[in-house]
Amino acid sequence: MTSANPPNGFTAPNGENRSEIDEIQALKRLLEVASIVLSQAVDLVENSLTSDEQLSEPSKFIPGSTIGKHLRHARDHFALLVDCMSSKPPRVLNYDIRLRNTPMETSRQAAKEALEGIVAQLEKVVPSASLNETLTLHAVTPYPQIVQTTFGRELWFGSLHAIHHWSMIRVIAGELVSDLFAFAIVPRTKRYHRVLH
Repeated sequence: MTSANPPNGFTAPNGENRSEIDEIQALKRLLEVASIVLSQAVDLVENSLTSDEQLSEPSKFIPGSTIGKHLRHARDHFALLVDCMSSKPPRVLNYDIRLRNTPMETSRQAAKEALEGIVAQLEKVVPSASLNETLTLHAVTPYPQIVQTTFGRELWFGSLHAIHHWSMIRVIAGELVSDLFAFAIVPRTKRYHRVLH
């Protein structure tokens, strides 16, 4: 009797064991989801927004929010993770260290370049990373916390976090232009949200 999923410890013809194959596949899937989620934002700035001013138009329903701020904030989480993985161990991740008022918040071209840039960085970092590499996460919740996490968990979180911000962008876009309300992020988000569960 042959099993479709050999147990951990199984050695493939190329010498990799089953857990290594599973880890490679998991990293590929996490990278695919992150790339798709980020490309939705690129599509928004390239094909749905019609002016740079729309990036910085304040929301009436979500005080203090703009499309540009949400795009920057979601991208920041991926950028901070890439920076963390580019440092020497022990690796420390802190999502509270972010730049604000960056060019991508007010320029469609800058937003496109920043989003495409982080996808390119992820494509370099993820394949050589370890899914279960331990990271120390510093967070303020509002109390300072220090917890252990993994690279795979934080890459997954980056995509889930971005989807959350895309939903807020949809609200703001709806305020700006009725045609923008149905922009491409939301239908594709639902499809890839299932991948994350």
